[in-house]
Amino acid sequence: MSGGTWATPGWAIESNATQAHCFQLAMTLAPAPKIKGILSPVLTPFHADGSPDPERFARHCRWLLDQDVGLAVFGTNSEANSLTVAEKRHLLDGLLAAGISPAKLMPGTGACALPDAIELTRHAVSAGCAGVLMLPPFYYKGVSDEGLFRAFAQVIDAVADDRLRIYLYHIPPVSGVPIPLALIERLLKAFPGIIAGTKDSSGDWSNTCAMHERFQPQGFDVFAGSENFLLATLRGGGAGCITATGNVNPSAIVKLYHSWQNADADDQQKKLDVQRAAFAKFPMIPAMKSAIALKTGRKDWIHVRPPLVELSDAQRVALNEALDQADFVMPNAHQLA
Repeated sequence: MSGGTWATPGWAIESNATQAHCFQLAMTLAPAPKIKGILSPVLTPFHADGSPDPERFARHCRWLLDQDVGLAVFGTNSEANSLTVAEKRHLLDGLLAAGISPAKLMPGTGACALPDAIELTRHAVSAGCAGVLMLPPFYYKGVSDEGLFRAFAQVIDAVADDRLRIYLYHIPPVSGVPIPLALIERLLKAFPGIIAGTKDSSGDWSNTCAMHERFQPQGFDVFAGSENFLLATLRGGGAGCITATGNVNPSAIVKLYHSWQNADADDQQKKLDVQRAAFAKFPMIPAMKSAIALKTGRKDWIHVRPPLVELSDAQRVALNEALDQADFVMPNAHQLA
């Protein structure tokens, strides 16, 4: 005691510091809340030399978050399979350094090589991401359910983290490797809590309905793969959608998500369908990048990586006309410039 005041014992200071550290660690290790609503496979901006542009990538992500759109980075429309593992890690780290909350992130981590999928998934989980969107290994076609089960199981076992939440990416028109209902059922039984949901980009509404009916009672969240199915998905109890055109038309899609029970919901859906169709007349990724270039005045937004190519001058003119006819707007697009 000094001057009539008790000095705090050293062991108490250490104990308090340890408790605070343990609390912070527990908060860090706790799984992020399950993500729902509208997400977008965020377009990856490239420099003229073909290298990713992390600053513009972060700016685009902030613009989407400002409109209540979650970030499914490294998806199909992110040109994910044209990016290296190192590039994906660097871009993800750049988002975190820019203050993007990992609770808003669902990175795509599926890969043909399981070690790549494991590395990306482990990195995403360590960063605290809400979940990962995982393609099956997709190069070999006609593989068995047993082979796909082993692939997902090996990733889960190697990551070995209870925070892991996997959203199965079912996109057979592109991957050529479907994720059958029987496989989902087996994965849910083997890894409850870890298998969290799916993005169904099959375009087969009967398949989406079957997922709802069979797996939603087990806490399995179903995201439509396009806003074309958003209203039907929400009416069926789904979690939302993960959609390409969320990159360019976020506010209108989010509006329907929040007002799907309103009397004008069907009219909103019809308008979204028209606007989606305007983009679907062209190769989707170059078209969306061209639209951003038009609305922002940033011509460098048109860059894509081979084998993709940018729209021709004639295609850009036709796209602009189609978007005008569809009453397409991009609120606050100047923020992407």
